[in-house]
Formats: sequence, C-alpha cells, structure tokens
Amino acid sequence: MKRKWIALLLFLSLLLCGCELVPQTPAAPVSGDGLTVHFIDVGQADCALLECGGEYMMIDGGNKEDGRLVVSYLEQQGVEELSAVVCTHAHEDHVGGLPSVLAVYPTEAVYAPTRTYASNIFDDFVYYTDQQGLDITIPTPGNEITLGEAVITVLGPVKSYADTNNTSLVLKAVYGETTFLFTGDMETAAENDMLDYWDGRVNWQADVLKVGHHGSNTSTGYRFLHEVDPTYGVISVGAGNSYGHPHEEPLSRLNQAGVVLLRTDELGHIVAASDGKEIIFTWTNQSAQPENAEPAETSSQVFIGNINSHKFHSPDCANLPAEKNRVEFDSYSSAIAAGYTPCGSCLG
Repeated sequence: MKRKWIALLLFLSLLLCGCELVPQTPAAPVSGDGLTVHFIDVGQADCALLECGGEYMMIDGGNKEDGRLVVSYLEQQGVEELSAVVCTHAHEDHVGGLPSVLAVYPTEAVYAPTRTYASNIFDDFVYYTDQQGLDITIPTPGNEITLGEAVITVLGPVKSYADTNNTSLVLKAVYGETTFLFTGDMETAAENDMLDYWDGRVNWQADVLKVGHHGSNTSTGYRFLHEVDPTYGVISVGAGNSYGHPHEEPLSRLNQAGVVLLRTDELGHIVAASDGKEIIFTWTNQSAQPENAEPAETSSQVFIGNINSHKFHSPDCANLPAEKNRVEFDSYSSAIAAGYTPCGSCLG
C-alpha cells in the first residue's frame, strides 16, 4: 500500500502541474534515454511497440487487417529495424499484423510460444520469419531480452496447455524503477500456475499491467491482481465488440484495487513514457479521460472467511461457511494479511 500512496501523491502533484495523464497526439519519434511503450489502437486486438535507447521491439501485431496501420505507425515513429518481434500466442488478433511488419522491417530475433499452428495467418508469420533467415525462438521462463537499458524477462507460461490463450508469453519489462507487465490472453488458471511456479522468487509488482485477454472475465484473477498490484491498467479492446469486452467482473476487481484504467476503445493510441522513476501517459482522443483517474481511496468489497478452514470467499460463493463460522474482511489484502487463503472455486 505504501507504493500506492506514493503513486497517489505523485499523481496529485503531476496532475496539478499538468504533466501527468495529458491527452495529446504523439508528436515526433521518441529517441535517447527512457523507455516508451506505445499501446497501438488496433481495435479488438493487441499490439505494442517498445522503444529504449534507439532500439525497438514489437509485442503482437493486431489482426491481419491491421498490418498496414501498424507499419504506418512504426514509420511515423522513425523505426528502421526491430531488435525483437514477439508473438504472445497464435491467435489472429495477436499475430495477424506481424507478417506485414516482418515483410518491411529487418529484425534481429523472433519469439513465440510455438513454431506451428493450424492457421494460414500463423503460416504467414512463419514464412516472413524464414524470409529473414531467422528461426522462431520459443523462450523458457527466466529468459531475458535486452532492449537498450531495459530488461524484458519471460515469466510464463510455465506449463503446456491445450488452450491457446494459456500459452501466451508473459513478459515483464523493467526500466530503472518502473515496470510493465504484458500478459497476452493468459487466463486465470495459468496465471496461478505462474505464481506457484515462481513461489516468491519473482517480484510481481508492476506499475503498468497490460490487462489480460482484452478485459475478459477469464483473466486477471484476484490472486494475480493482488500480486501484481498495478497502479495503471491498459486494456486493448475494440469499441462495441461482440465479446462484450471488457467484462464487468475484471473491471470490478481492477476498480476495487484502485487501478487507473486506460482503454484503447476510449483513448485511442496510448503512449507511456518512463524516465526510470516516473511514467507519463499521453493518448490520441483528447476528449476522453481514463477510468478511475480521479484520486480516491480504493473501493472495498466484503470477503467472507471461514474461521475453521482459514479460507476466504467472495460473498456469492457456493461454498460459504455457516454463519457462526464466518469472519468478514473489507479487502482481499486484509484477508491475506490475516493468514487466510483464497477459495479456489470463487477467487482462483
């Protein structure tokens, strides 16, 4: 919570001087010191460009139809070559635009969780990787990628999964004292597997969380969100999409945690610039504002603990204890601090 209060005070001071969360059209290409993360608005898809020390890295590329938009965006940023291209997983809304990128930009390394997938779009991704004389690297947990002075660490997946979403590469980018976490479409079960695998060996806290699976209720579970404890959450999502993303449940969890939400369907392209200590956001839709951006105390929700099992539950869980065996907690964190563990059924 101390980090959150520091972030809140920083937010207030920067808000008063007009240099934090200021909507504006990204100007000239960023170069020199610092890490800049561009969350490119590709509708119901994911695409991010990272720049540090004059080096560039792509994480996902939107749908196939977004390829021209993504290449145009890179041209506007002055990109001439890429240090790395990462496909978090093989679904089209993540890999679709990457063949267009690889067809234009010389690339040093290409990463993905697999080298084969039954789709023409993924075949195009493999083809243009081959055309550059590169092999797709399948990273393992703990592998590191350097981008200027930023270090990107692969944290997942830690197991093999039949569900393609759960094969998503999870990347933690650290620059100075600031951290960004990219989760692809990984779902709650695989999130928890990662937490179990690292078991205290990783500091999960991140300043900025790229919210999993476009804000689907399958991702960003209570336990994972508690460990990451982000100040900001970026949701890459299309306006009026047929999936109903972002869903009410993860939005509720993020709001309860006091996370400032920035959505591409509302803000357009979102750019986060870190100098190693502070992160400043800009975005293209000047008439819009982030959700939960007003400094306020974190909203609370009651959780029900079982004094016998020392597990705690959401109020609508089917496994609630008898009234006489209940204890109430006003937050997820307070239940954890009291030594209770989350119910696997309702809280993952």
